Parts: sequence; C-alpha cells; structure tokens
Amino acid sequence: MDWGSPQFVLGIIAISYGAWIVNNWIRAKHGYELEDEWGGKSGKSSKNSPDEQRKIELLSTENEQLVGKIDRLQERLQVLERIATDPAKRTADEIEALREKN
Repeated sequence: MDWGSPQFVLGIIAISYGAWIVNNWIRAKHGYELEDEWGGKSGKSSKNSPDEQRKIELLSTENEQLVGKIDRLQERLQVLERIATDPAKRTADEIEALREKN
C-alpha cells in the first residue's frame, strides 16, 4: 500500500466524514447540541421546555436567597471587624450606652 496514493487519502477523508456523521447521529439521538463542520454548535430552537424554565426559575430564586445571605454576612463581618479593630474603651462605652437605653 502506498501511503501517499489518492486512494489512501480519499479513504482517510471518507472514514473521518463517516465518523462525524455517526457522532452527530448519536448526539442527536440523545438530545445534545449538534456540531457543524467548523466545530460550532447548531443547537435546537431557543425555546426552553417547561422543565428547563422551571429549573431556571428555581435557580434564580436560590441565587436571590444566597445573595441576601451574603449581604447579611458581609454586614456582620463589618461589625466584627469594627469590634476587633476599635479600641477597647470605645467598645466598652458603646456597650454601656446600650445598657442605659434598656
């Protein structure tokens, strides 16, 4: 077999093209996005299924809750940093002022 013959080169091209077709067929069968010949994605329509929309809503809600928790933690951390870095006399005065209010 001559490695530089046109039949060998065409055989390699045919095998590569066939593998690409099989790959896309398997991806389509299992619902994955398809790739074009340049490696780009040619996905399904942009409309999400109801399940996907529900997941997006749940993730958005969870994200909002986590952002709120982070904000509260940052506020608490600022208070702790202020307590740790302020002089003891000032902190004691603030505690006494709070005791006098009650």
